[in-house]
Amino acid sequence: MQWLIKNMSGYSVFARSIYSNLAGGLSAKRSAVGLSLLVGLAFSCAPAVAATPGQGAVFVIGGALKYDNQEVWKRIVDEAGGPGARFAVFATAAANPDRSAVQIIAALNAQGAKAEAIPVAPRLKGVDLQANLKDPDLLAKVASAQGVFFSGGAQELIVDTLQPGGEKTEMLKAIWAVYQRGGVLAGTSAGAAIMSSTMFRDAQDTLQVMKGQMRRGKEVDRGLGFVGTRLFVDQHFLKRGRIGRLLPLMQAEGYQLGLGVEENSAALLRGDDLQVLGAKGVLLVDLSQASSDARLGAFNIRNAQLSYLDRGDSHNLKTAVTLPSESKRAGHVIDPAAKDFKPYHHKQAFYLDMLGDTTIVNAMGQLLDSPYPEALGVAFNGLHAADDAQPDLGFEFRLYKGEGSRGWYSGAMGGEDYTVLRLRLDVQPILINRPFYKPLAAKP
Repeated sequence: MQWLIKNMSGYSVFARSIYSNLAGGLSAKRSAVGLSLLVGLAFSCAPAVAATPGQGAVFVIGGALKYDNQEVWKRIVDEAGGPGARFAVFATAAANPDRSAVQIIAALNAQGAKAEAIPVAPRLKGVDLQANLKDPDLLAKVASAQGVFFSGGAQELIVDTLQPGGEKTEMLKAIWAVYQRGGVLAGTSAGAAIMSSTMFRDAQDTLQVMKGQMRRGKEVDRGLGFVGTRLFVDQHFLKRGRIGRLLPLMQAEGYQLGLGVEENSAALLRGDDLQVLGAKGVLLVDLSQASSDARLGAFNIRNAQLSYLDRGDSHNLKTAVTLPSESKRAGHVIDPAAKDFKPYHHKQAFYLDMLGDTTIVNAMGQLLDSPYPEALGVAFNGLHAADDAQPDLGFEFRLYKGEGSRGWYSGAMGGEDYTVLRLRLDVQPILINRPFYKPLAAKP
């Protein structure tokens, strides 16, 4: 094993760290299956492609970031250089920019940063917005900062302010300069939505997006593109069941990789390396092998690949190699293909609302740790809503195991925490019978 570590000079630091953990972190309790699984994952690495020179770090925060979440706040400051790092705070999206900026500045400064609000927000009273967007003193403050933080609120306000009509303002160019010289960009909720080149502008009804409501300039719009054109990101993801809107957008826009970040959690992206921080995790969606049937006349997809990365996990987007957290590596390896696999769940579940709060991830963990090959669920409008042009249209979700479906479980954090890799998902349109149910009649 030590020979392997010493002779991986052609591989990424991320890949070599897997071998280091194998050599020094395996306990006697861990099974041979666990060792072989980690070795198999490590050997899937390819020589890394260097990140763009000067490329910084991006924190995609899923929203509802608590001000006492020191893990996320401290890491943001540390990545920008630690105590003394200067941050430019943009409360551009906020309903109350003054209050939001004060709260964010306090959280950053509590970790040793020197944060300052940049008065560029449409809802900020007594400010000449257009003048501030090109003010030389403000531009200099932003360009010299080590980090930029975008608040939550309405993401369309960020894009319309900093990139009207798709054209970068001088302020946005200054923000890009911070990132291109290796600085930190962080955004929560609306501030996370703008990180990819396409974003949801205002699409609160996930089911309507599944039914085809994705109009440019209304539900969908340009983002600012800090994570590049290859990856699509979404926020408030598990809490609001947004797997239902992410899949149709990825399919329509040609994205092969999607990342849904949960509330009070963050995905730290530096080049192709991703780390998960905070309270929960992220859902990684791979459509590189997915297909659909246009003849059905409604959204459908086959062979989407889903992985749930929990807090503390790391992943490389290029090599598709995952390194689970230390608590997971010390926990229980789940490999349904192993001869000695002993499933924990023995009841086959059916989910009446696959777009419910954390339902998709709960279904993934339960399926992986069960003897069953698949799990089914549906999503539909339970009420005959007047604003739903297709009230009888619903969708069946079929999760199933495939090659490489595996994961880890740990109870070390006080709950049932899973990391789940490479489950498959098919979604097909269905017709809902109405009434869906009726009261049981009393016997005479």
